[in-house]
Amino acid sequence: MSAPREPSAISEGIRLARTPGHVDVFGADEQSDEPVDTTRWVRLATSVLEAEGVRDDVEASLLFVDETAMAELNQRFLGRTGPTDVLAFPIDDDVYEGPRSADSLGPGPGSMPDLADLPTILGDVVVCPAVARRNAPAHAGTYDDELALLVVHGVLHLLGSDHARPAEAEKMERREQELLDRFYRR
Repeated sequence: MSAPREPSAISEGIRLARTPGHVDVFGADEQSDEPVDTTRWVRLATSVLEAEGVRDDVEASLLFVDETAMAELNQRFLGRTGPTDVLAFPIDDDVYEGPRSADSLGPGPGSMPDLADLPTILGDVVVCPAVARRNAPAHAGTYDDELALLVVHGVLHLLGSDHARPAEAEKMERREQELLDRFYRR
């Protein structure tokens, strides 16, 4: 997924030190409505991915956007009006096959990367801090508690969890709480 809008002067990309064979989460705060400790939430997302058994070279992104950007994403991808608190965009098993010549569909100029050397891209989690702030008192409690829940919730969606049916929702909520209890420091 491309960035919801052009990065501005407030954008701050955070990438923790990359270690081959591990999870790599890129975080960016592309809004100025609410304070966001991007490094803290990238660490939480990384911990959740590792706890869920993600071990190989894997990449994901965690983006914090304003209400306008979130409303545009919500409308474009879900057909819903207005901003929401979190959206997850898992990447399906599309494999990069290298450069191709437009004429022959064969390998294009340059060397073809070894597919085993490329990281698996899980997808993007997009959070709207302004909506999180509004929802926090009636939902998770504090603003930080709400952000933590949204990060965990979005990461679980990247990994295939869902809450469309009551049994799925109960299982997902239980796992969210286990992960928050383990990794989230209030």
